[in-house]
Amino acid sequence: MNAINLSCFLTSLTLLIAMVFHPVSGIDCFKCVSFNGANKACDDPFHNNYSTAILESPCMGGRKGRDGLFPATSCIKIAGYYDDTGETITVRGCALDSGTLTTDTEIIRMSHCGRFYYDNRYVHGCLQSCNDADACNAAPHLANTDVHLTLVLF
Repeated sequence: MNAINLSCFLTSLTLLIAMVFHPVSGIDCFKCVSFNGANKACDDPFHNNYSTAILESPCMGGRKGRDGLFPATSCIKIAGYYDDTGETITVRGCALDSGTLTTDTEIIRMSHCGRFYYDNRYVHGCLQSCNDADACNAAPHLANTDVHLTLVLF
């Protein structure tokens, strides 16, 4: 084996080992539900006060078409009121992209406000996602951030 081939082989082997043994990590997110203000720790205005009672680290979420839980890639927050009763709801949690091709089937790809179906009822409010920092679903106004993927080809 000449020096160039050996160098390429060792570089490829090192990268492969690094990818195999690289620990999987997810984002930390607050997870809680407040229905009609019953869980003040979950409602807005949100005051974490450095409590870890509702912080899941790392946050784990389900994936479409797969069994089990996986490290989340984004935090989410749903806040609004039910159209039929006016009762309020706040949900903080996490999710991960399931890899479908369209934005409208992946809730973490685009935050939106309006009417949506949740828990078999219509809600008027906002569904927001973020992935720019651990526990980013603490803020009342979350910014949706783009996910940039880098593909390295040999």
